[in-house]
Amino acid sequence: MDDDITYQVLRNDEEQYSLWPASHEVPAGWHSVGKEGTKQECSAYVDEVWTDMRPRSLRERMEADRRD
Repeated sequence: MDDDITYQVLRNDEEQYSLWPASHEVPAGWHSVGKEGTKQECSAYVDEVWTDMRPRSLRERMEADRRD
C-alpha cells in the first residue's frame, strides 16, 4: 500500500473491512462503504466502526446458541 494514493473502505457480506485503492475496481464479494481518503484516514474509520472482528455469521450463530 502506497501512502500517496487515495483509498476506499470496503466491507464484505461477513461485515469484515478492508482498505482498497480507490482507483481499482472493487473485487467481487466486497462493497464500498463510501469512505475514501488517505490510508491513515481510512484506517481510523475502520478502527472506529469495526469493533467486533468476528465474522457476521459467527456472531449470529453465537447469538442463536445463547437464545436456545
